Parts: sequence; structure tokens; C-alpha cells
Amino acid sequence: MTEMERETREAPQAVARLLDASLDDLTALGRRLSGMAPPIVATCARGTSDHAAGYLKYLLEIATGTPVASLGPSLASVYDAPLRLRGAVLFTISQSGQSPDIVALQAAARAAGALTVALVNVDDSPVAQAADVAIPLQAGVERSVAATKSFIAAAAAAATIVAAWAGDERLLAAIRGLPKSLAEALAADWSALEEPLSTASSCYMVGRGPALAIAQEAALKSKETAAIHAEAFSTAEIMHGPLRLVRADFPILAFLPEDRAAAAGRAALQRLQAAGGHVFPAATADAPGKRLPVAATGHAHLDPLSMAVSFYGLIEKVSRLRGFDPDRPPHLLKVTETV
Repeated sequence: MTEMERETREAPQAVARLLDASLDDLTALGRRLSGMAPPIVATCARGTSDHAAGYLKYLLEIATGTPVASLGPSLASVYDAPLRLRGAVLFTISQSGQSPDIVALQAAARAAGALTVALVNVDDSPVAQAADVAIPLQAGVERSVAATKSFIAAAAAAATIVAAWAGDERLLAAIRGLPKSLAEALAADWSALEEPLSTASSCYMVGRGPALAIAQEAALKSKETAAIHAEAFSTAEIMHGPLRLVRADFPILAFLPEDRAAAAGRAALQRLQAAGGHVFPAATADAPGKRLPVAATGHAHLDPLSMAVSFYGLIEKVSRLRGFDPDRPPHLLKVTETV
């Protein structure tokens, strides 16, 4: 068993540990931020962690209307730009919590008047120690270069904060049951995509709203573990140019939770299918193409996390089918320190 497979299989327990250790802290933070009513929330992250930040962005904007902007760490570490963040909140999301540019942006945001919140897997890291509020992700040591359980834990933490901020008891109830749903997601059969992806040179990952962040994460994992040129688009944005590249049997994986974007997503998949695309929707309801099973979480905005776990299992197998070691992709390191 590869480390990636083992760590993917640990995702349900990681979320269970997070909720056991930090549910009260996460909900208290959400209520605190609701009372603050910040005019803007900023995020600081790179790679897989930035996809967790993207998931937070859509959840928070949908639930509260608070604008969320991703700040480039180089604003502080390279450009020394003056930040104007008084009354704002900065979320730093990181597995290691030690990349110099991430550390620098968090420090600059704090100096500029933002409340700094760190969701980080290493609780004695520079990011965790310097934040105003630090919540350990409880994912445990991650050895595979491809981050899996730490992403799921970060996204679950983000969802819990947003649920408490918005006073969404239905979302909070679904979060409490998330470890069970993720365990079911491990057993979801996505083998229909193994052959199309194992022979593909390029593919698209599509989603919308919170599911777009999962499409972006799936595209990154396809590149780093299986050397597939995968690109992620929203089901709206793909019509503004990327549709031109779709040809016969071009693989398209769609993350399609049953939220308010679902109807528009189905219409987009029909157009992609008509263009010749080989469409595979991960969906809890009927959709165009070869539907992949999804372990329902009880809330459409959590279903993308279930889909992510199922995808991790798939792409680990595809990586091996293509003759690669998903734990040790060439040129990549587990901890990437940028300035």
C-alpha cells in the first residue's frame, strides 16, 4: 500500500480527531468572527492548501456575503507592499506552517491590523506560533508528497467555522457526521474513470462554487501524481474558450453537488458531451454522462469533500497504472519553501 493510499484512508479519522479536539474552538471562532463582522476576509496559502482556502471562500461568501480575497504571499516577501487590512481577518492555511513567504504575509497582515487565524497541521510551526488564533488540523504526519488527509481536515475546519459564523445548524449537524460519510466515500467505485485517465494526455476537471475548489485540487493531483495535463474550470468559465479544446473521448470529470448551481452544471455537461467530451459527473442525482457514485454527507456544500476522498483513491490507482510512484513524484518535495 502506498503512503498516499494509507493517508487517504486516514481522512475520516483525521476529521474525527479534529472535531473531537477542536469543535468547540472552531464554533467559538465562527461566532467571534460573526460578531466582528469584518468588511473583508483574506486568505494566505499555496498549492493544496490554497484549494482549501478556495473552498472556504465560496462557503463564506455564499453563507454571509462577506468578500474573500486570496493574497499572494509575495506581496510581503518580495514586494514589501503596504497592506490595508484594519478590521479584516486573514486565514492562513498550511500543512507545514513554515514556508517563509507564508510566514511573512501573515506577519505583514497582522501588522496591518488584521486578526490572523492559522489552520495548520504542525502546531509548533512558525505560522501557528505567530497567529492570533491557531487551530491544529489534527491530521497527523503526512509522508506522501501528495497531501490528502490534511486537505480534507483543513476544508472540514473551514466548513465548521463558516457554519458557526452563519448560524447554520443543518451544516453543523452534517459536519458532525462527516467522518462516517468520508468512510463511505472510500468505498465509492470510481473505476469507470481508471482507463480513460490512465491513457489520457489531457483532461478537464470542472465544478462550481465550493465544488470548483475540489476540481482545482483534482487537477493538481492529476499533474503531480500521474503526470496528466489536467486543467480545472468552473462549469461557466469553461464555455469562454476552453470548450474549444474538447474533442472525441476527451475525459471530463465534473464535481456536481446538488446545490443551486446543479441545474446550470447539468446544462454545461450536456454541451461538453455534445462537443465529444467523455463526461463523468460525480453526483448524487442524475446527470449527463457516466455518473460516478457519491457518498452523500447530508449537505450539498459538504458533498465536494466526499467527492475529493473518492477522487484521491482513484488518482492513486491511475498513477500506478501509468507506472509512477504517487508518493515520490519527480522534482517535487513534501515541504516546499518559497520566498
